[in-house]
Amino acid sequence: MPAWDSVVGAVRREMSRRQVHAARTVVLAPFAQLIPVARAAWTRSAPSQAAFFMPRFESTMNWAARIGGFEPRGDDLRMDAACDALTAASLLDRSGLGAHQGTLAGHLMEAAWSLARPAAAVVPAQRSDWGTRMAAALDALQSAPALELETTLGRIALAWVAHSAYPTDLLFDAQADLLVLVEGLQAEPLHEALRVVWAGRAVSFPLSAPLDDEAPVRHLALHQAQDAEDEAGRAAACVLEHLAHGRSPVALVAQDRLLTRRVRALLGERAVAVRDETGWTLSTTRAAAAVMGLLRAMAWDASTDTVLDWAKNACGLDGAAVAQLESALRRAGTRDWRRVAVAQGVAAQVQAVRVALQSARPLSVWLFCLRTALQDAGQWPSLLEDSAGQAVLDALRLRSGAEQEFAGHSERMGQSVFVAWVSQTLEAGSYLPPHPAQAQVLILPLGQLLGRPLAAVVMPGCDELRLPTSPEPSGPWTPAQRVLLGLPAREQMAATARATWLYALRSPAVDVLWRGSDGGERLMPSALVQELLLQGAALSPDARPLRALLPQPGAMPRPVGKDLPLRSLSASAYEDLRRCPYRFFALRQLRLQEPDELDTELGKRDFGNWLHAVLRHFHEALAQNPVQLLDARLLMINQAAVRATQDLALAQAEFLPFAAAWPRVRVAYLHWLAEHESAGARFVQAEASREMPLGTVRLVGRIDRIDRLADGAPLVIDYKTESRNTTSQRIKKAAEDTQLAFYAALLEDDTLAAMYLHIGETEPPRVYRQTQIVELRDLLLQGIQDDLQRIGAGAGLPALGEGTACDYCAARGLCRKDFWEAGPALADGGTDA
Repeated sequence: MPAWDSVVGAVRREMSRRQVHAARTVVLAPFAQLIPVARAAWTRSAPSQAAFFMPRFESTMNWAARIGGFEPRGDDLRMDAACDALTAASLLDRSGLGAHQGTLAGHLMEAAWSLARPAAAVVPAQRSDWGTRMAAALDALQSAPALELETTLGRIALAWVAHSAYPTDLLFDAQADLLVLVEGLQAEPLHEALRVVWAGRAVSFPLSAPLDDEAPVRHLALHQAQDAEDEAGRAAACVLEHLAHGRSPVALVAQDRLLTRRVRALLGERAVAVRDETGWTLSTTRAAAAVMGLLRAMAWDASTDTVLDWAKNACGLDGAAVAQLESALRRAGTRDWRRVAVAQGVAAQVQAVRVALQSARPLSVWLFCLRTALQDAGQWPSLLEDSAGQAVLDALRLRSGAEQEFAGHSERMGQSVFVAWVSQTLEAGSYLPPHPAQAQVLILPLGQLLGRPLAAVVMPGCDELRLPTSPEPSGPWTPAQRVLLGLPAREQMAATARATWLYALRSPAVDVLWRGSDGGERLMPSALVQELLLQGAALSPDARPLRALLPQPGAMPRPVGKDLPLRSLSASAYEDLRRCPYRFFALRQLRLQEPDELDTELGKRDFGNWLHAVLRHFHEALAQNPVQLLDARLLMINQAAVRATQDLALAQAEFLPFAAAWPRVRVAYLHWLAEHESAGARFVQAEASREMPLGTVRLVGRIDRIDRLADGAPLVIDYKTESRNTTSQRIKKAAEDTQLAFYAALLEDDTLAAMYLHIGETEPPRVYRQTQIVELRDLLLQGIQDDLQRIGAGAGLPALGEGTACDYCAARGLCRKDFWEAGPALADGGTDA
């Protein structure tokens, strides 16, 4: 590679001029990935007689590790979230901010990490004095009173880094006759410090020649995608096109990790060998999710959904028993796990693991117990078999004996604090997947294109958000503080970003991609890309080849349900048949029922269920102790409300809006009840379960309430909490309403009455009577017999649903109405990455 050939030639000449042997020469590359590239360049340029002697090509961290002997002590900054999070919390406690550890520890660690590079560049013997000078200078800078907390965190972070030792401290006393510093596109503080300390024994060479904005670009293709998915497909197609033309390796620049992972998945489908040098956040791996799922399920107030989610992924638990438990809990609507009966079975096993991880204990004990819980739950083997799982075990010190690293932290940690520590450690960690022996594609950051032998570069994510011209500085430092502390100013960062961009454009072949929208929001290309467009660069066509697809019109499904006979039929099931035969087939005959959600916010349906329970308890109590005084009835209905709330396990905070309306609702209902009783009506039964044979099926249902009128005729009452207009339409379109007529069919009486009783939150109760209930009942029964006879004869069950019947239908994904309703499928063309 020309850049490295030039550097190697300069190193050879310098060694010859100084009469220094290669074995006594150290060449520091800007980053570790360049070491094999530099060695290859040296071997390529070496005379045959000198091929056996090579300088030591190192990066600063590699050189320090090779020297060895460094051991961090005490409060040293480790650049390891597992350790530094504990030290940050300890420092805050010693600074009088212990009450805010949970909030501030992460910010303090971020501030310290941002200062680590300039602090490590100070000679160890002078570092403490440097920290004192910097602290005094920071105090001299007047900061706003509103930033007092940030200023305090800055002082603590500065003291932390100034009194820490670093692995690279060994380099100040290392032994070599010649130190060659190879400079990248941005200044490295440690290189500058080593140049001063090594004085005449150090020399530096730039790896890249000065870049010119006007220099011609060899091969540049610009691609504007519609959205993230389109951008990923285009990027994968660009990579494949380069490989097809023999250009390898191809650099895939990781500016958007989510997008890059999608591109990698597309390349994996084509068996492309990919070397990922950036990796991704450890917390996003499946292994980390498994550990965090266990910890979230251990919380004392964990929801049933959270515990079940973990239990279903725990191989050590009986899967069939867990599924059975889930069904029972969803039927019962048990939202909070602490309300689950855990006397025996799989629930007892789950609870045993939960109890073992709830009390406070030291960190080392926490880690031992967490390892034991993972083993008991059957999750440990899968972590050992997965490379990401092994990274999680190493980051959290979960391997046997590794927890002893924290034996000195004897403070007891509560469960929430421990979970926060685990989460913070996983968020700060990175996972690098195993590398293939020979990679066709390299995934790397934009700043590490320098000095790499690349045949092509594909840069997705070149939009205004992911490729800014002025990167955002890290840490809580003001511009003046950054200059004082030796951190790069925004202007320097912008210059480095431009230099990196220009270097990337000088690659043999470059593809630049960006998306025009993100989550429905319009997105502009980066200003760096806009410069190219203003200079006349044209957009390139989509690299994905077109495939001809034959149109395949969709058709309404018409399954036959004669082989799935019903033994019972409810009002809601028959309503499904009348609204959409296919819905009836899918949900009632095939029984493809959606599982009920547990961890959801309360809504109108919950209020309706609660109200049904209240009125049932109230009327049953009133029947046993008939009282007429309004105050006595108020006390009785309030007691019923408390009992219903307890039975349904409703959270008081979520139920507050309905509770606020309840006093008005109960008074209005009691006034209506008094008028209803004054006409001679009397309560008979609430939530009455009834069955009635009809041919080969049995009609089943639960009637909200049955009263007796003054003439002895039964009165069927169905409570409604929906809008009044909806209830009114039920009466106006009596022939289309199923519910009241079906409930009437469950009674043997030929003389009866039926009504909807609407109970709203803001309006008094209102009665909607169905005066022709007997005629409607007879028509309904005849219709049920006719419909079931046609189904038994093999009639098709088409998806005829319309309007709201489809808007909230659980079977819509089965009938695929959206694909055939508009006519032939729009499948006259497509693209393929």
